[in-house]
Amino acid sequence: QLQLVESGGGLVQPGGSLRLSCAASGFTLGYYAIGWFRQAPGKEREGISYISSSGGSTNYADSVKGRFTISRDNAKNTVYLQMNSLKPEDTAVYYCAADLTVQAMWRMGGFYAYWGQGTQVTVSS
Repeated sequence: QLQLVESGGGLVQPGGSLRLSCAASGFTLGYYAIGWFRQAPGKEREGISYISSSGGSTNYADSVKGRFTISRDNAKNTVYLQMNSLKPEDTAVYYCAADLTVQAMWRMGGFYAYWGQGTQVTVSS
């Protein structure tokens, strides 16, 4: 059974940091490009970061550029999202998604075949 599982979410104060993990089971994550998405209450899902299967290409939404860093460890079948300088507007459920072929359309969730269940990130004092 192909599965993605996010972890690492929680409650953090503004200015703090969290590292999210996206672990795969049932398939080799190294073949897949990964996108991170988030959805806040009452808002549309937002694609925020992308990493190619090799890790050689990364992309970020303007809303997180310079604060978030995506990386992967294919040996551990895991992708990470390091989130620094967190703001209250970063509060959302964060999802990772995987696909074999997504590239230019990385911000479009419909192009991903597999999704995790999400992890809540709350930034509040």
